[in-house]
This record gives sequence, C-alpha cells and structure tokens, in this order.
Amino acid sequence: MNSIRTWVALTIVATLFVTLAGCAVTSPIQSAVTSKSAFDGAVYKGKTVNVSPGTPGSPAYRVFIQAATGFVSMQSVRDDAEQRAIAFCDRKGKAMESLTETTSTPPFILGNFPRIEIVFDCIDKAGSPAPAASDDKYAKLAKLKQLLDSGAITQEEFNQEKAKVLAQP
Repeated sequence: MNSIRTWVALTIVATLFVTLAGCAVTSPIQSAVTSKSAFDGAVYKGKTVNVSPGTPGSPAYRVFIQAATGFVSMQSVRDDAEQRAIAFCDRKGKAMESLTETTSTPPFILGNFPRIEIVFDCIDKAGSPAPAASDDKYAKLAKLKQLLDSGAITQEEFNQEKAKVLAQP
C-alpha cells in the first residue's frame, strides 16, 4: 500500500513538473528560402513585423526560439534569438540585419509560450570610424591657419593652439 502511494505521489509530481516546465524549443539556424516558419500551422499564429527590406543578393536565414514556460519574458526570448543570429553572422565575418520578426502574443498560456522567429541576413560590417579623430584634428588646424592668415590671431596664439590640438589623443 505504501509503494502505491509513493508511485502515485511520484506520478503526480512528474506530471506537474512536465506541465509547468514545458519544453523549450531552439531550432537550428536555417535558410529562410528552404525552411518553413515555426508559426506556419500553429494554433496561435503570432504577429509579424517587417524590420528591414534586406540587402539584395544576401541569403536570408531563420532562427526560432520558444520559452519553456509562460513565465519567461518575451524580451529574454528575443535577446536569445538575436544573440544566436549575431553570432551566426559574426562567424562569417559579417553583421546581422534583421528582416522580419514574428512573435507570439499574450496571453502566454499552455500552447502559447513566449516565442520568436527572426528572419535575417548577414551583411558586410561597416568601416570603423577611427579616421574621424585625425580628420577632426586636421579641420581644427586648418581653421587655426585661416585665423592666422586673416590676422584674427597672432603667430604666438597659433603656435599655442596648434600644440594643444596636436597633443590631443
């Protein structure tokens, strides 16, 4: 009799655990052209937002993540998906550009946990803005030279200001 009670108690605990814990879903990153959206055929369709038209000639990819419970915030699910997409593009030496985002909408109940699908492409990374500092110095020196040539400042003032500009990192 004790073993039956123990078995029943364990069964109830296991059922509650599975019901409350759910199953998190993280799909591999796939080509958007050859793969199917995880929202296709779902009871709770979600809402799609177009983020960017994309870069012509760049292949599009799809990443899908679903939380294990309804107690996980949509933002944390979105962050996980974005980080996976960014890491994927980074391995290619490129930057991630989000094209569309489909998210589940509340209420987050059994069968409709927070989930997101991001369709993205990988684009060339923008150049670094490092030369701007030297360009800024050059512009300041050119302005000082104009002031000297126009007589607005003396040679001594010019030399002092020039030293300050050149001393800046």
